[in-house]
Amino acid sequence: MKHKSTLTVAFLLLLSLVLGACQPVQAPAGESGAAQAKLILATTTSTQDSGLLDVILPDFEQQANADVGVVAVGTGQALQLGTDCNADVVLVHARAREDKFMADGDGSRREDVMFNDFVLLGPPSDPAGIAGMTDAAAAMTLVADSQSPFISRGDDSGTHTKEKSVWAAAGIEPAGDWYVAAGQGMGAVLTMANEQQAYTLSDRATYLARTLEGTDLVIAVEGDAALFNPYGVIVVNPEKCTNVNADLANQFVDWMISVPTQEMIAAFGQDEFGQSLFTPDSQPWRNQ
Repeated sequence: MKHKSTLTVAFLLLLSLVLGACQPVQAPAGESGAAQAKLILATTTSTQDSGLLDVILPDFEQQANADVGVVAVGTGQALQLGTDCNADVVLVHARAREDKFMADGDGSRREDVMFNDFVLLGPPSDPAGIAGMTDAAAAMTLVADSQSPFISRGDDSGTHTKEKSVWAAAGIEPAGDWYVAAGQGMGAVLTMANEQQAYTLSDRATYLARTLEGTDLVIAVEGDAALFNPYGVIVVNPEKCTNVNADLANQFVDWMISVPTQEMIAAFGQDEFGQSLFTPDSQPWRNQ
């Protein structure tokens, strides 16, 4: 009798375990339980290093029940990821290259998002004597003439593209021990320039974000119209890349250019710096 009771208890225990395993798993509070969609965003190091994406992306992920995988590289690499069908959407800042991306059929939709500007940074000692200038090409000429250390992104990024255009405007092909092509993102280049007390070109947002961590570099040249820095968002063409999640990519673009998201962009940096790190510039924002 004792043996039979033991078997009964064991059977009931086993049955409870089996039934428990068959119960549906409850989604955590605040989640629908539906599988999250995946979106691959190829973007620039400036949107990542400035901290902008950390602030705004959670809103999209919640609204769309999506997981956004961010690949932060230079603009050239980001566009190449789109060309190679390895991204759903790109967010970059090199308008001529964006237009070519569209003309080549690699993108199906492009929208203006925001802008800021580039600034020429240097050490407080200012060996090239360019502090306070507003002509970027003239300032770069003095940097080259004095052979003051200059750290270039050298990575085919939007920043590197802009730097090359300023050198071209100055009629200079930079070369020599004073000119270092780092092949790195903006954050790494700012670290190198600070360590070597060198000049470099940076987007304003990443530089200001870096000041929170501490840097000796100061803005030497700003305000030149040639240093304007617009950003665009592009859906990778699903007719060319059949693996692209076009519906979610278009939803992302709609969200990115919407007034509520543009308001988040306008507010980004205000508390820390008393100014926006990016200026919203989408068509819906301009149409208000």
